[in-house]
Order: sequence, then C-alpha cells, then structure tokens
Amino acid sequence: MRVVSLGPDPSLAYRPNLEKAGAKEKEEYRNFERENLPTNAVTLTFLQHSEWTGCTHTQMGMMDAIMSLDQLVDESDPDVDFPNSFHAFQTAEGIRQAHPDKDWFQLVGLIHDVGKIMALWDEPQWAVVGDTFPVGCRHQNSIVFRDTTFLDNPDEKNPSCNTEHGIYEPQCGLDSVFMSWGHDEYLYKVMKFNNCSIPEEGLYMIRFHSFYPWHSHGDYMHLCNDKDLRMLPWVQEFNKFDLYTKTSEMPDIDELKPYYQSLIDKYCPGILKW
Repeated sequence: MRVVSLGPDPSLAYRPNLEKAGAKEKEEYRNFERENLPTNAVTLTFLQHSEWTGCTHTQMGMMDAIMSLDQLVDESDPDVDFPNSFHAFQTAEGIRQAHPDKDWFQLVGLIHDVGKIMALWDEPQWAVVGDTFPVGCRHQNSIVFRDTTFLDNPDEKNPSCNTEHGIYEPQCGLDSVFMSWGHDEYLYKVMKFNNCSIPEEGLYMIRFHSFYPWHSHGDYMHLCNDKDLRMLPWVQEFNKFDLYTKTSEMPDIDELKPYYQSLIDKYCPGILKW
C-alpha cells in the first residue's frame, strides 16, 4: 500500500473548516462551497466494473483496510478534516448507541467508506468519492451541480440515455441499474465477491449511501421496485449517522478495536480479496 499523488482532480472542492468547538447543527452539514462532479457515461461505468469487480488488486483483512484510509484525504467531503478511520468509528459508535441490538448495522457504519481504498491504487478521486446517481437515463436536477458539470457528458446528447427511463424498464429495480462508479459500488461488490454475511439492509446502506438524489430527494422512484422501497428507510436511517456523527470529538480507536474486530470476524472474516 502506498500513498499516490492524485494530481489535478475534477472532484477538487474548497472545504470549509470543521468547527473545533462542539458539534455542528444538522443544517450545517453538506454545505458544499464547490464540488465538481465528473462527466460520466455508461461505457465508463462498464469499464470500471470490468476493472474492479474481479477483486484482483490485493488481499487484506477489513481492519487493515479501514486503517489504510488514514492515508487518504477525501476532497469531496466538506465536513471532516481528520483521518478517515475516526469518521468510521464515530459512525459505528453512533449506530451502536442507537441500535445496540443490531451489530451488523454497527459494522456497516464502520466499513461504509472502505471502498475509497481505490484512490490509493491510482484511481482518480472523481471515480471514487462524491455523490452517486444512475447512468443511462436522464440526470435529475437533485444531483449536485447537475446544471453546471454535465454539459460535456455524452449521455446528455444520447437519445438512448437522456429520457426518463433511458436504457431501463419502469420499476426495473436498482439491482438492474448501473450507478456512477464510486466507493459505494466497489465495497458492495467486494462484500458480494467475498460472500460476506451482512444482511440485505446493510448491503443497501453500503451500496447507496451516497445516492443522495434517491434517499434524500425522492428522485429515481420510477426505477425502483418493491424491494427498493422496503430498503429505502434503512438507507435513510443510516444516513443520519453518516452525516451527523462528524464532530471534532475523537473516539478511542485502540479501545474500540477489539469489539469491532469481533464484528468483522462474524460478518466478513479473514483475508478478503479486493
């Protein structure tokens, strides 16, 4: 594992400083001063799936993957300026306090951003971090900076991709939809590839927690089936902890590690392929 120079990055954002004294109010979170989303096409998404979902890049345990993220600065996230592992444990502990009976939910809080490890293997951050959305159909206005960053997107001019349903059937289900590539989809694929036993609700949290146009704005419902609608409240419940546990109060990671290692051993044990 090595830290790479990512160079000029279309996801570069000017990030407001984290308030040092006390927690932020909810309305202050995700106040982007500026964020560029990538121009994205269906073909690019297919290529990313082909490159990453075979899990041939390395092998390591989940806890090592979590800690390796401290080498990464997520330039799309305006809410944190401390190591990624702290956000992972903050999120997990927030869920643990509210849902002490759901250990799988706590584990999802811990691991949900681990797919960002792609950025340590030369993957540019626009293909790793930031909000996600379906490709292959009309881009909804709720996508961050949709009106300024999609002008050169080839899908915008493709009659097969720029209608409401695009290449999909109505209510086809999100399992049949190609999402813009990022850390959500990658970690979901890693979990499936390694036969991890996290329940379906947790897999939806992993896969769609950056799909803000859906879980926060109610868009793309025309693509959802009954399963998606049942899973949506779980993703929304997770979102509370992903956003509102980002504070300057740091958890004692050494103290917490044994408990969370036991959850890793239960749901995604051993050495995983990435």
